[in-house]
Amino acid sequence: MEFITYETEGQIGIITINRPKALNALNSAVLGEIEETFDNVDLDNIRALVLTGAGDKSFVAGADIGEMSTLTKAEGEAFGKKGNDVFRKIETFPIPVIAAVNGFALGGGCEISMSCDIRICSENALFGQPEVGLGITPGFGGTQRLPRIIGVGKAKELIYTSFNIKADEAYRVGLVNAVYPQEELLDAAKKMANKIAKNAPIAVRACKKAINDGLDVDMDQAIVVEEKLFGSCFETEDQKAGMGNFLEKDKEKKLKVVPFKNA
Repeated sequence: MEFITYETEGQIGIITINRPKALNALNSAVLGEIEETFDNVDLDNIRALVLTGAGDKSFVAGADIGEMSTLTKAEGEAFGKKGNDVFRKIETFPIPVIAAVNGFALGGGCEISMSCDIRICSENALFGQPEVGLGITPGFGGTQRLPRIIGVGKAKELIYTSFNIKADEAYRVGLVNAVYPQEELLDAAKKMANKIAKNAPIAVRACKKAINDGLDVDMDQAIVVEEKLFGSCFETEDQKAGMGNFLEKDKEKKLKVVPFKNA
């Protein structure tokens, strides 16, 4: 790997886009390495992932304009498909992915963060879809995920004006879950990932699939999606252990209660 580093700490994995001289911009090679990294995550042992960028200036500054500037129509569409395929892989990945946005998240950077389950950012983070200023549309899912996350009106404003928003505004509109000082961001992301990792992995995966699949259909169909995934958890080791432990603790708690006696 030339542009991606992958480390594990217990049951969590940390993926870092490592192209700091180009502010971690996405080109075809970087996209290919991101895809390969996700393909090689050990899903038997890793329960949550953190995705971040190298350095303290940029998460991902966008797609590589140098590469895009000479593309033909067909090549542009193919480049968009490559990015969308990779980001869709992240979005539908079996385990949760947390974006730790440590600076610029513009264009493709904003789009890759939105393909993650949860976004937290540093105080110097900057989000935006500046593509119309370059004569193109967002091409890696920005026109689709941004309205779903922050609402249609605000998404259209940001995309049409190519206006960037700072961390506090990103938090206000619901694009990120929390804002941290730069030096605390990665630890906060790891802490969240570890909280996820402590829960029953089959149930966490089922919850991710239920939410994602349910958002793509109407409520009547979505409830059926939930029912089936709810049912799929039963008879698993996770369900038996989780409910067994709860009942045992409840039993012990009741045994410690001293019955009230009238004087």
